[in-house]
Amino acid sequence: MMLGDISEDTCDRGRTTILADVGNSMVKLAVLSGVRQGMPCLQSRYNLDSHDFNCKDFENWLMSVAPVSAEFYVASVYETAAACLETSISAVSASRNLSVRKQRVLFSQLPIEITTEHPEHVGIDRLAAATAASRLALPSRGSIVIDCGTAVSVDLVSPDRQFLGGAILPGPSLLSRLLADGTSLLPEVLSLAEALPAMPGRSTNSAIIAGIGFGLRGAVCRLVDEARRKIDAEVDVFLTGGWRGAVRGEILSVQESPDLVLSGIGIAAIEICGL
Repeated sequence: MMLGDISEDTCDRGRTTILADVGNSMVKLAVLSGVRQGMPCLQSRYNLDSHDFNCKDFENWLMSVAPVSAEFYVASVYETAAACLETSISAVSASRNLSVRKQRVLFSQLPIEITTEHPEHVGIDRLAAATAASRLALPSRGSIVIDCGTAVSVDLVSPDRQFLGGAILPGPSLLSRLLADGTSLLPEVLSLAEALPAMPGRSTNSAIIAGIGFGLRGAVCRLVDEARRKIDAEVDVFLTGGWRGAVRGEILSVQESPDLVLSGIGIAAIEICGL
Protein backbone atom coordinates (compact mmCIF):
# COMPACT_ATOMS: atom_id res chain seq x y z
CA MET A 1 0.00 0.00 0.00
CA MET A 2 1.47 3.33 -1.05
CA LEU A 3 1.54 6.10 1.54
CA GLY A 4 -0.24 8.30 -0.97
CA ASP A 5 -3.31 6.08 -0.66
CA ILE A 6 -3.86 7.42 2.85
CA SER A 7 -6.09 10.41 3.47
CA GLU A 8 -5.38 12.13 6.78
CA ASP A 9 -8.55 14.23 6.55
CA THR A 10 -11.28 13.90 9.15
CA CYS A 11 -14.62 15.69 9.37
CA ASP A 12 -12.90 18.78 10.77
CA ARG A 13 -9.16 19.25 10.50
CA GLY A 14 -9.00 20.79 13.99
CA ARG A 15 -11.18 18.12 15.58
CA THR A 16 -10.05 14.66 16.70
CA THR A 17 -12.46 11.90 15.67
CA ILE A 18 -12.76 9.20 18.35
CA LEU A 19 -14.51 5.86 17.95
CA ALA A 20 -16.09 4.11 20.96
CA ASP A 21 -17.13 0.45 21.07
CA VAL A 22 -19.11 0.09 24.32
CA GLY A 23 -19.35 -3.60 25.16
CA ASN A 24 -20.60 -5.59 28.13
CA SER A 25 -17.10 -5.98 29.56
CA MET A 26 -14.91 -3.32 27.94
CA VAL A 27 -15.20 0.12 26.38
CA LYS A 28 -12.73 0.22 23.50
CA LEU A 29 -11.64 3.60 22.16
CA ALA A 30 -9.48 4.59 19.20
CA VAL A 31 -8.67 7.70 17.19
CA LEU A 32 -9.69 7.72 13.52
CA SER A 33 -6.49 9.07 11.97
CA GLY A 34 -7.35 8.71 8.29
CA VAL A 35 -8.78 6.50 5.56
CA ARG A 36 -7.00 3.95 3.40
CA GLN A 37 -8.97 2.51 0.46
CA GLY A 38 -12.27 2.97 2.26
CA MET A 39 -11.08 1.47 5.56
CA PRO A 40 -10.42 3.52 8.70
CA CYS A 41 -6.89 3.92 10.04
CA LEU A 42 -6.90 3.58 13.84
CA GLN A 43 -4.37 4.76 16.40
CA SER A 44 -4.05 5.63 20.11
CA ARG A 45 -6.25 2.73 21.28
CA TYR A 46 -7.45 2.83 24.88
CA ASN A 47 -9.62 0.45 26.90
CA LEU A 48 -11.88 1.04 29.90
CA ASP A 49 -13.69 -1.39 32.19
CA SER A 50 -17.39 -1.13 31.33
CA HIS A 51 -18.38 -1.56 34.97
CA ASP A 52 -15.76 0.49 36.81
CA PHE A 53 -13.54 2.63 34.65
CA ASN A 54 -11.01 5.15 35.93
CA CYS A 55 -12.30 8.61 35.03
CA LYS A 56 -8.99 10.34 35.74
CA ASP A 57 -7.02 8.00 33.48
CA PHE A 58 -9.66 8.51 30.79
CA GLU A 59 -9.36 12.29 31.14
CA ASN A 60 -5.58 12.10 30.75
CA TRP A 61 -5.89 9.93 27.65
CA LEU A 62 -8.56 12.15 26.09
CA MET A 63 -6.56 15.34 26.61
CA SER A 64 -3.46 13.69 25.14
CA VAL A 65 -5.22 12.75 21.88
CA ALA A 66 -7.66 15.67 21.63
CA PRO A 67 -6.24 18.77 23.31
CA VAL A 68 -8.54 21.17 21.41
CA SER A 69 -11.73 19.43 20.29
CA ALA A 70 -13.15 15.95 19.80
CA GLU A 71 -16.03 14.22 18.09
CA PHE A 72 -17.13 10.85 19.47
CA TYR A 73 -18.92 8.17 17.47
CA VAL A 74 -20.36 5.78 20.04
CA ALA A 75 -21.74 2.31 19.30
CA SER A 76 -23.11 0.59 22.38
CA VAL A 77 -24.64 -2.68 23.50
CA TYR A 78 -24.52 -1.65 27.17
CA GLU A 79 -26.51 1.51 27.85
CA THR A 80 -25.33 2.00 31.45
CA ALA A 81 -21.69 2.03 30.37
CA ALA A 82 -22.45 4.28 27.39
CA ALA A 83 -24.22 6.78 29.64
CA CYS A 84 -21.29 6.72 32.06
CA LEU A 85 -18.85 7.32 29.19
CA GLU A 86 -20.89 10.24 27.90
CA THR A 87 -21.12 11.74 31.38
CA SER A 88 -17.35 11.46 31.75
CA ILE A 89 -16.83 13.09 28.34
CA SER A 90 -19.08 15.98 29.35
CA ALA A 91 -17.23 16.37 32.67
CA VAL A 92 -13.85 16.57 30.91
CA SER A 93 -15.31 19.02 28.39
CA ALA A 94 -16.51 21.29 31.19
CA SER A 95 -13.41 21.12 33.39
CA ARG A 96 -10.79 21.31 30.63
CA ASN A 97 -12.57 23.65 28.21
CA LEU A 98 -12.58 20.94 25.55
CA SER A 99 -15.01 21.32 22.65
CA VAL A 100 -16.83 17.99 22.28
CA ARG A 101 -19.54 16.55 20.06
CA LYS A 102 -21.08 13.12 20.62
CA GLN A 103 -23.05 10.95 18.21
CA ARG A 104 -24.53 7.48 18.60
CA VAL A 105 -23.97 5.15 15.65
CA LEU A 106 -27.22 3.53 14.47
CA PHE A 107 -27.71 0.42 12.35
CA SER A 108 -29.08 2.57 9.52
CA GLN A 109 -25.75 4.42 9.28
CA LEU A 110 -23.78 1.28 8.45
CA PRO A 111 -23.37 0.54 4.72
CA ILE A 112 -24.71 -3.00 4.95
CA GLU A 113 -28.13 -4.43 4.13
CA ILE A 114 -29.70 -6.20 7.11
CA THR A 115 -32.07 -9.01 6.19
CA THR A 116 -33.02 -10.15 9.70
CA GLU A 117 -36.58 -9.91 11.03
CA HIS A 118 -35.91 -6.85 13.21
CA PRO A 119 -32.74 -5.02 12.11
CA GLU A 120 -33.09 -2.47 14.91
CA HIS A 121 -32.75 -5.25 17.49
CA VAL A 122 -29.47 -6.68 16.18
CA GLY A 123 -26.47 -5.75 18.34
CA ILE A 124 -24.63 -2.81 16.80
CA ASP A 125 -21.33 -4.56 17.56
CA ARG A 126 -22.33 -7.52 15.38
CA LEU A 127 -23.38 -5.22 12.54
CA ALA A 128 -20.23 -3.10 12.80
CA ALA A 129 -17.99 -6.18 12.69
CA ALA A 130 -19.96 -7.57 9.74
CA THR A 131 -19.62 -4.25 7.89
CA ALA A 132 -15.84 -4.22 8.34
CA ALA A 133 -15.58 -7.89 7.33
CA SER A 134 -17.58 -7.28 4.16
CA ARG A 135 -15.03 -4.59 3.18
CA LEU A 136 -12.04 -6.80 3.98
CA ALA A 137 -13.32 -9.92 2.22
CA LEU A 138 -12.09 -10.65 -1.28
CA PRO A 139 -14.44 -9.68 -4.13
CA SER A 140 -17.31 -12.12 -4.76
CA ARG A 141 -16.73 -13.81 -1.42
CA GLY A 142 -18.99 -13.92 1.59
CA SER A 143 -17.87 -13.44 5.18
CA ILE A 144 -18.19 -15.34 8.44
CA VAL A 145 -17.51 -13.25 11.55
CA ILE A 146 -16.61 -14.93 14.85
CA ASP A 147 -16.70 -12.50 17.77
CA CYS A 148 -15.56 -14.00 21.08
CA GLY A 149 -16.42 -11.64 23.90
CA THR A 150 -18.81 -11.74 26.85
CA ALA A 151 -21.05 -13.52 24.34
CA VAL A 152 -19.79 -15.43 21.32
CA SER A 153 -21.44 -14.76 17.98
CA VAL A 154 -20.98 -16.35 14.57
CA ASP A 155 -22.53 -14.20 11.84
CA LEU A 156 -22.97 -14.53 8.07
CA VAL A 157 -22.54 -11.88 5.39
CA SER A 158 -23.36 -12.62 1.73
CA PRO A 159 -21.00 -11.60 -1.11
CA ASP A 160 -23.32 -8.65 -1.91
CA ARG A 161 -22.97 -7.30 1.67
CA GLN A 162 -26.20 -8.57 3.16
CA PHE A 163 -26.12 -9.33 6.87
CA LEU A 164 -27.95 -12.66 7.11
CA GLY A 165 -27.94 -13.18 10.88
CA GLY A 166 -26.13 -15.87 12.81
CA ALA A 167 -25.86 -17.54 16.20
CA ILE A 168 -25.14 -16.34 19.73
CA LEU A 169 -23.95 -18.33 22.75
CA PRO A 170 -22.43 -17.45 26.14
CA GLY A 171 -18.71 -16.66 26.25
CA PRO A 172 -16.20 -18.33 28.63
CA SER A 173 -16.62 -16.05 31.65
CA LEU A 174 -20.41 -16.05 31.33
CA LEU A 175 -20.51 -19.87 31.09
CA SER A 176 -18.42 -20.13 34.23
CA ARG A 177 -20.75 -17.74 36.08
CA LEU A 178 -23.84 -19.62 34.89
CA LEU A 179 -22.43 -22.91 36.19
CA ALA A 180 -21.72 -21.38 39.59
CA ASP A 181 -25.12 -19.65 39.80
CA GLY A 182 -27.05 -22.73 38.69
CA THR A 183 -25.43 -25.30 41.00
CA SER A 184 -24.79 -25.61 44.71
CA LEU A 185 -21.22 -26.96 44.61
CA LEU A 186 -19.50 -25.80 41.42
CA PRO A 187 -17.29 -22.72 41.81
CA GLU A 188 -16.99 -19.82 39.39
CA VAL A 189 -13.65 -20.28 37.66
CA LEU A 190 -11.98 -16.92 37.14
CA SER A 191 -8.68 -18.05 35.57
CA LEU A 192 -10.01 -19.34 32.24
CA ALA A 193 -6.94 -19.70 30.03
CA GLU A 194 -7.06 -19.15 26.29
CA ALA A 195 -4.66 -22.04 25.66
CA LEU A 196 -5.95 -25.53 24.95
CA PRO A 197 -7.14 -26.93 28.30
CA ALA A 198 -6.10 -30.27 29.78
CA MET A 199 -8.42 -33.22 29.26
CA PRO A 200 -9.31 -34.94 31.50
CA GLY A 201 -9.50 -32.22 34.12
CA ARG A 202 -8.12 -33.65 37.34
CA SER A 203 -9.84 -31.18 39.66
CA THR A 204 -13.26 -29.52 39.67
CA ASN A 205 -11.77 -26.27 38.39
CA SER A 206 -9.78 -27.94 35.61
CA ALA A 207 -12.82 -30.02 34.63
CA ILE A 208 -14.86 -26.82 34.25
CA ILE A 209 -12.06 -25.25 32.22
CA ALA A 210 -11.94 -28.33 29.97
CA GLY A 211 -15.71 -28.33 29.50
CA ILE A 212 -15.88 -24.64 28.66
CA GLY A 213 -12.72 -24.63 26.53
CA PHE A 214 -13.49 -27.67 24.39
CA GLY A 215 -17.22 -26.91 24.40
CA LEU A 216 -16.71 -23.44 22.92
CA ARG A 217 -14.21 -24.70 20.38
CA GLY A 218 -16.58 -27.42 19.27
CA ALA A 219 -19.59 -25.11 19.13
CA VAL A 220 -17.82 -22.43 17.10
CA CYS A 221 -16.34 -24.93 14.65
CA ARG A 222 -19.74 -26.54 14.13
CA LEU A 223 -21.39 -23.15 13.60
CA VAL A 224 -18.74 -22.11 11.08
CA ASP A 225 -19.25 -25.36 9.15
CA GLU A 226 -23.00 -24.72 9.07
CA ALA A 227 -22.44 -21.10 8.00
CA ARG A 228 -20.24 -22.20 5.10
CA ARG A 229 -23.08 -24.40 3.87
CA LYS A 230 -25.61 -21.57 4.08
CA ILE A 231 -23.57 -19.10 2.02
CA ASP A 232 -23.64 -20.14 -1.62
CA ALA A 233 -20.14 -18.80 -2.33
CA GLU A 234 -16.57 -18.91 -1.13
CA VAL A 235 -16.12 -17.20 2.23
CA ASP A 236 -13.45 -15.39 4.23
CA VAL A 237 -13.56 -16.06 7.97
CA PHE A 238 -12.73 -13.32 10.49
CA LEU A 239 -12.02 -13.69 14.21
CA THR A 240 -12.29 -10.87 16.75
CA GLY A 241 -13.09 -10.25 20.42
CA GLY A 242 -11.20 -10.36 23.70
CA TRP A 243 -11.61 -14.15 24.06
CA ARG A 244 -10.58 -14.94 20.47
CA GLY A 245 -7.60 -16.91 21.76
CA ALA A 246 -10.07 -19.51 23.05
CA VAL A 247 -10.72 -20.70 19.46
CA ARG A 248 -7.48 -19.60 17.83
CA GLY A 249 -6.01 -22.37 15.68
CA GLU A 250 -9.26 -24.33 15.41
CA ILE A 251 -10.41 -22.95 12.05
CA LEU A 252 -8.32 -23.03 8.90
CA SER A 253 -7.46 -19.78 7.09
CA VAL A 254 -9.13 -17.56 9.68
CA GLN A 255 -8.11 -13.88 9.66
CA GLU A 256 -7.61 -12.50 13.16
CA SER A 257 -8.72 -8.88 13.46
CA PRO A 258 -8.93 -7.47 17.02
CA ASP A 259 -10.23 -4.08 15.78
CA LEU A 260 -13.06 -5.40 13.62
CA VAL A 261 -15.89 -3.71 15.57
CA LEU A 262 -14.01 -0.42 15.88
CA SER A 263 -13.29 -0.55 12.14
CA GLY A 264 -17.01 -0.92 11.44
CA ILE A 265 -17.76 2.07 13.66
CA GLY A 266 -15.05 3.94 11.76
CA ILE A 267 -16.71 3.06 8.46
CA ALA A 268 -19.96 4.56 9.78
CA ALA A 269 -18.08 7.72 10.82
CA ILE A 270 -16.51 7.95 7.36
CA GLU A 271 -19.92 7.59 5.74
CA ILE A 272 -21.44 10.25 8.00
CA CYS A 273 -18.57 12.65 7.32
CA GLY A 274 -18.67 11.94 3.58
CA LEU A 275 -14.94 11.09 3.35
